[in-house]
Amino acid sequence: MDLRKIKKLIDLLEESNLTEIEIREGEESVRLSRAGTAAPVAAQIAYAPAPSPAPAAAPSAPAAAAEAAAPKAGALPEGHVLRSPMVGTFYAAASPDKPPFVTVGQAVKVGDTLAIIEAMKMFNPIEAEVAGTVTAILAKDGQPVEFDEPLFVIA
Repeated sequence: MDLRKIKKLIDLLEESNLTEIEIREGEESVRLSRAGTAAPVAAQIAYAPAPSPAPAAAPSAPAAAAEAAAPKAGALPEGHVLRSPMVGTFYAAASPDKPPFVTVGQAVKVGDTLAIIEAMKMFNPIEAEVAGTVTAILAKDGQPVEFDEPLFVIA
């Protein structure tokens, strides 16, 4: 299915009162659903955390309380999390010899290009959904990204 058709379907879903839409063309299928007020998503993929080894002894109550109060490893910074709309390769700049589109601490406006994701030999710009300051860049340049993977945090 053509990426332009998928983008049109996303626009259609955003403009309508529909919560879910599924289209099949031959063997190809695209399913978009609205999750609360978030942007339409194709599928939610849940990953179970790796099992941690059981501790030899249970931690004392004060230690357990301190662990509960501390932020969990991998927790995202406060702000709007911009997630990958597709599977592909993340690029922070238009080409290797160009500067990155954005850096941490940079102010962005809605629609500013933050990065590019290459998918099926097409370069798709990733644009800011909100105005603010880039507080975190979570993807590495040239690395593969998964659908719905956090890419940026904008506060």
